[in-house]
Amino acid sequence: MVKVTDCCYEVTGRPAVICDLSPPRSGSPADLPDFFPEADFLLVGYCPGRAVRADSAMVAAQIQQQRGRETAVTLITRDQNRLALQAHLLGAQLLGLHNVVAAAGDPFPPTDAKPPQAVDDYRPTELIASIAALNRGRDFRNAPLAAPTDFCIGATVDLGRGLRREAELTRRKIAAGVHFLITQPLYDPALAAKFQAAYAAAAGSGIPIPIFYGLQVLEPGGLAFGPTPPAAWAEVATGRSPIDQALEWGAAFHAAGLHNIYLLPGIHPGGRRNYTAAQSVAAGLRGG
Repeated sequence: MVKVTDCCYEVTGRPAVICDLSPPRSGSPADLPDFFPEADFLLVGYCPGRAVRADSAMVAAQIQQQRGRETAVTLITRDQNRLALQAHLLGAQLLGLHNVVAAAGDPFPPTDAKPPQAVDDYRPTELIASIAALNRGRDFRNAPLAAPTDFCIGATVDLGRGLRREAELTRRKIAAGVHFLITQPLYDPALAAKFQAAYAAAAGSGIPIPIFYGLQVLEPGGLAFGPTPPAAWAEVATGRSPIDQALEWGAAFHAAGLHNIYLLPGIHPGGRRNYTAAQSVAAGLRGG
């Protein structure tokens, strides 16, 4: 069992890479990708695009047990109440999973003909505190567990929502017990320094935990996580290699001292991911 925080190498400058992974739209092991990019961890998403997909924890367990790869699991507050979330976490631990990323999940659009009912029994910060309590051997009622869990807890940061807001929210997440952070795609490394300064102003000290900065690999005619600069899309639309483009961004990250990378493979319009291009970027980040 390896925790995300065991693989952060800021001092050496060696990149540590978490690669995003979408679960299949079926329960068949044959529908898992044929191969996965060479990353320290594969972060299995929870129903990306609000589509019905295999459960993130079960997919992560399958990857660990059958493919021998280290994983992390996305868990969101939107779809389950606190009893179900904590039961799900105990099941994840039983399956040998020890890395989890807590997030809210995108809201259901009002245009859905029959939108599911959002639950949101926890805010993400409350879910983080809940997992930290499980690690101390207590459930949400403060009743003792038969044995404590041992989760390495991650949380998300979206710098596009305002630096002061995210800095204060990050301060609260760290106080709740989070161990590492991942960001939405970053296109200007200077924004990371501004965020770190905003956090220091809010907390009175620097960020004490690792941050994995989002590096998006674009897919011509495809989709991306969050707003993307139009100039970046124009480059790939006119023939620039998305791999070369992502490696240029990665080199800028490295020059700015950002050595923990959250790699986001390109997304085709139907939701299929370009893991081949992501593998080339992961290898390039490591000098391979």
